[in-house]
Amino acid sequence: MITETELVLDKTDLHILRLMQDNARISNADLARELGMAPSGVLERVKKLEQKNVIQQYTARINPVALQQKMLAFIFLKASDGPRCNDTAIALSKIPEVQEVHHVAGDYCYLVKVRTYDSASLVHLMRNDFGNIPNLLSTRTTIVLETVKEQQQLVIPQN
Repeated sequence: MITETELVLDKTDLHILRLMQDNARISNADLARELGMAPSGVLERVKKLEQKNVIQQYTARINPVALQQKMLAFIFLKASDGPRCNDTAIALSKIPEVQEVHHVAGDYCYLVKVRTYDSASLVHLMRNDFGNIPNLLSTRTTIVLETVKEQQQLVIPQN
């Protein structure tokens, strides 16, 4: 397990992360050119960032409308299993339409982000998938009318 002190990033690491976050398909040669380093040195740093779990995954961002997934909703859920048990979180995580599961403070236990095709498929998801979770007590759903900003990118310090 990597400790927090092992996750200390220097100026070059941060520069690599900025470049890779902007374009995950950037070649090692282009990274090296941007950083003014040898390709072998850049490759070694990227591998270390992967090993330390700083770089967790490489992925493509797909427009949900292209897949007809036009319905975006945030669902607050109350569960009876409490904060010491993750059964509900695990069950929610296994549902393909669920994009995010957050354990939250307040009146509800979880905040879940889901994408579906339309309101009928959202109802089906709520009745069938969520309805089969034994510890689920109640839900409150907020349907998104328009997305103004949505991103996964983190703010990386300029150091």
